[in-house]
Amino acid sequence: MNETATDPATPTAVVRRRMSRTVKRLIGAAALVLTLVGGGGAWWAANRFLIPHVEISDVAAYQAEQGSADAGSSDTTDTSGTVTGSTYTSDDASVTITKHTTGSGDDTLTYYVADVTLTDATALRSAFADNQFGENITARVSEIAEDNGAVFAINGDYYGFRSDGIEIRNGVVFRDEGAREGLAFYKDGTVTVYDETATTADALVADGVWNTMSFGPAIVENGQTVDGIDDVEVDTNFGNHSIQGDQPRTAVGVIDDDHLVFVVVDGRDSGYSRGASLDELAGIMEGLGAQTAYNLDGGGSSEMWFDGEVVNQPSNGGERATSDIFYIAG
Repeated sequence: MNETATDPATPTAVVRRRMSRTVKRLIGAAALVLTLVGGGGAWWAANRFLIPHVEISDVAAYQAEQGSADAGSSDTTDTSGTVTGSTYTSDDASVTITKHTTGSGDDTLTYYVADVTLTDATALRSAFADNQFGENITARVSEIAEDNGAVFAINGDYYGFRSDGIEIRNGVVFRDEGAREGLAFYKDGTVTVYDETATTADALVADGVWNTMSFGPAIVENGQTVDGIDDVEVDTNFGNHSIQGDQPRTAVGVIDDDHLVFVVVDGRDSGYSRGASLDELAGIMEGLGAQTAYNLDGGGSSEMWFDGEVVNQPSNGGERATSDIFYIAG
């Protein structure tokens, strides 16, 4: 269990780690830009997809300024939870991790399920890489989780890859550019799929939304697989056109109010796990009893983290840096 919250030296240590990671990424991005500087298109691509663009430099302070009294932080929160094997229990949440394998040989499929029950819907939180908000700000899931005192975490929607979508995190609006089908988590425990273009972030917060996810598509609605999901393109921007075929996957399913399942499917590893199509992912969610399920960023980003360890086997051969996580504090 991460004891960061009780160590008075931790804030300085965390800042140093964040600074070190940021410097390394800036050096790497700068080196690539210098290598590609001969082409205007290459400079545009580096600026758009590599160089960090910080919009909010201190997310925790911004949340406090916006009046998110429920947002909490790893520096002040003590849930007094306990880990027993692959299960975590506290007054606010319980998490149980299980591994599942189907098929054999090249058809083997391996995935991990986190069954999460909340007694307080706000116990499911979000955190951004380096406590900053903006484009191309990334860190490994483990780093973000440890910085925020998490006991369980998954990769989020990789909001930092794009400049649109509705992003409400821990009750605070960070972006209000409706573009796609989103998922909204309410403080009363309900979770709904919604059309981002038909509302605003402020209206959602006024209605009690605690967190949103902006990726998709929805793969299960009313307990049934959504038709045509294997033909969906999640975005139209460069580098993220298609999510078809057998891929590593991350998804969240809603069994009932305050009862969620998070699924991470491994892939691109013949004999261990080939990855799943969206239809297969929906089938997994149906089998778990999900009435609603929503696809999140996948591929090399797909990761489940629990009690200080990476649970699955990310397809990159190790953790891929991402912009955000969803987590349960420990």
